[in-house]
Amino acid sequence: VEMHCSYTYPPTIVDRVKKKFWFTKESNNVYVDLKTDPEYSGRVHYHSENKDCFLRISDLRERDSAVYYFRFITDDLTGKYTGLPGVTLSVTGNVSRFYTSSKWAELKCQSSCHLPYHTSYVWYKNGLNIPLRTSDSYSAYIYPADSYSCAVRGHEDSRSPSVYAPKLPSVTVSPSGDLMEGSSVNVTCNSDANPAAKYTWYKENLVPNPVLERLSEGSQLVFSSIQSSDSGQYYCTAENMLGRTSANISINVKYAPKLPYVSVSPSAEIVEGSSVNLTCSSDANPAANYTWYKENQTLLQGPEGNYYFLSISYKDSGNYHCKSENQHGLINSSSLSIDVQCKSLFLMMQKSYLIMHDNINGICLHTYCLLA
Repeated sequence: VEMHCSYTYPPTIVDRVKKKFWFTKESNNVYVDLKTDPEYSGRVHYHSENKDCFLRISDLRERDSAVYYFRFITDDLTGKYTGLPGVTLSVTGNVSRFYTSSKWAELKCQSSCHLPYHTSYVWYKNGLNIPLRTSDSYSAYIYPADSYSCAVRGHEDSRSPSVYAPKLPSVTVSPSGDLMEGSSVNVTCNSDANPAAKYTWYKENLVPNPVLERLSEGSQLVFSSIQSSDSGQYYCTAENMLGRTSANISINVKYAPKLPYVSVSPSAEIVEGSSVNLTCSSDANPAANYTWYKENQTLLQGPEGNYYFLSISYKDSGNYHCKSENQHGLINSSSLSIDVQCKSLFLMMQKSYLIMHDNINGICLHTYCLLA
């Protein structure tokens, strides 16, 4: 994708422009140049001339969706400007889970033998002779699928080993099967490359905005006691002087249900005849099934965790609790006490009393609970 813009600045600023760049991230007035952002490494190209600004992003990915801003900085201490409102990019559809990049490289053919000064060389690309290349060095854009080798002319049967950029890494997890919380886990990245590749690990963080967090270097990523928070997408990047490539793996940590949270709605006084909902929720992977109990009597089982009273009765008063369970364990909630209040009915009765020949009207009040 390509983005174009143009810029000007006040005529009072006559100093030179020192820096021009694009960014998507800013924190505390620190602006992250896309070219230094590992998420965009090797994928962005700038071109700025005559106050025009241009951005190209190659190997576009879904997480590249963002608002892009152009910024330039002059020699003046206050001469720092950002173009607003920016350019909104929305990337949809299928995106690759790996990427490769090419590099411009200079290759040199060397021999352990003592050779004459004007020795002629033969260069090979993907096993085929490259015409008109006879010097001991060869410069080219090295693409991921290409390999190069050389030989001293007259000794073509003694070619050098081929050099090539890293192939798509293989990422494996040990142990195989379910990864249980608290267990030791090793994630290994391996890529065929010559020269040997160097490895870097990243984790994709989605909140508040998608970003790749650099974790460590080396072919292994080690979790001595893996936690549920370690679940997510991990990327291994393999790189040598001829290029780089990356592959990802999804880590899904399994665990038994945590202590359930129980609640009742409405939370105010519960009057018989009203609608009442009991809710049980528990963090678990895979998701838990729930069982509701009144005292020791089973009321309901299922994945929802809700138990409804369409018209609650005073007989429903009592202590309730729920059980949360998956294949890795189970746990009971604390007790929830339900006290159903009776409805009151007021009867007014008119009576007359004769006291000392005076007629006094009295009122008698009766209340009772409506029993089911």
